[in-house]
Amino acid sequence: MLRLTPKWNLITHLNPKSPISESYRTLRTNIDHSTINQKLQIIMVTSSKPGEGKSTTCANMAVAFAQANKRVLLIDADLRKPTQHYLFGTSNRNGLTTALFNQKPLKEIVQHTAVDNLFIVHAGPTPPNPSELLSSPQMAELLDEARKSYDVIVLDTPPIVTVTDAQVVAVMSDGVVLIVQSGQVSKEHVLKAKSLLDHVKAKLLGVVLNNVNSSHADSYSYYYGESEG
Repeated sequence: MLRLTPKWNLITHLNPKSPISESYRTLRTNIDHSTINQKLQIIMVTSSKPGEGKSTTCANMAVAFAQANKRVLLIDADLRKPTQHYLFGTSNRNGLTTALFNQKPLKEIVQHTAVDNLFIVHAGPTPPNPSELLSSPQMAELLDEARKSYDVIVLDTPPIVTVTDAQVVAVMSDGVVLIVQSGQVSKEHVLKAKSLLDHVKAKLLGVVLNNVNSSHADSYSYYYGESEG
C-alpha cells in the first residue's frame, strides 16, 4: 500500500499542537454540532473565487476528522485545477475521473495516506466535461458506495462563482462549508456564492474566514456557525 508524504501545509498532521491546528479542531467540532437531526456524512468544501485557501483548509479539515478516530475519505472533486495530490505528494495519474470514465469501483482508486484513518481519491486526468461528469449517475453511485465504508467524506470542489461544478456536487452533499479569504473578497462576491448554493437548496453549514491576522500566528481558519436559511 502506498504511503503518501504530506507537505508542510498539512499542519494538523505535522504540528498538531499548534494554534492553527487547534483552529481546525474547532472547525471540526462546530461542523459536528451544526445539525441536530441530520447526519452529516458528505461535507463539500468550496470558495467564492480561486486563491482563498480552499484546498489547504479542506485537507487539514479531513486530517482533523481522522484524528478524532473517524474513518475519513477525502475526494478531490476539483477536476479543473486539482491540488490534493500536491499537498499529499503523490501522482494524479489515476483518480476520480478514472473511475467515472471507466466505471471502476471506489476501492480501486482509493489511496492510503500517512495519516491514520485518512484515505484519499485524487482528481485524476482533467476531463473535457467536468460538470457533466460530476453530475453523472456514476458520481452518485460512487458517493453512495463511499457512504458504506467511511464515517466522513470530504469533497474539495472548485470555486462556486467561477464554474457550475460545485453546485452540481452540492446537491449530493449533506452540507457545505464556504471558505472566504479575509480582506480579499467583497461582500457581494460572498453573497453571490451563497445565492448559488441557495439556488440548488444546499445546506450551508457555515463560513471559514481564512488567513485572519493574529498575534499568535500568521494564518488561522475560523468557523462561523451554521446557516439555517
